[in-house]
Amino acid sequence: MPKPSADVGARLTALVGDDPRVEIRKMFGYPAGFVNGNLCVGTFGSQFFVRLSEADVPTAARIPGARPFEPMAGRPMRQYIVLPDSILDSPKLSSKWLERSIAYVTTLPAKPGPRRR
Repeated sequence: MPKPSADVGARLTALVGDDPRVEIRKMFGYPAGFVNGNLCVGTFGSQFFVRLSEADVPTAARIPGARPFEPMAGRPMRQYIVLPDSILDSPKLSSKWLERSIAYVTTLPAKPGPRRR
């Protein structure tokens, strides 16, 4: 597993801000954002990924430096794209992709919250 990057975690927190639709919690041991219990946006080591609709995936994949999210080599997660730094360095562009992700994830059935012990 890659080591956590404080920078990418801070970027996630800054991007999500105080958006009441997004709940920040851990996924794969890294900060991630969930909407209605569904993974929407997250970090993995130094990677920053978003979940997109089938229609948005090809558009995002054409961004130079973007690639499918593979938490395990050779096992990409469908509908998840790693965004390059060129997008993350632009508040306008990163907000645009977060909004696309949220718009898609809100169409999915809600999942129950995490189990409490």
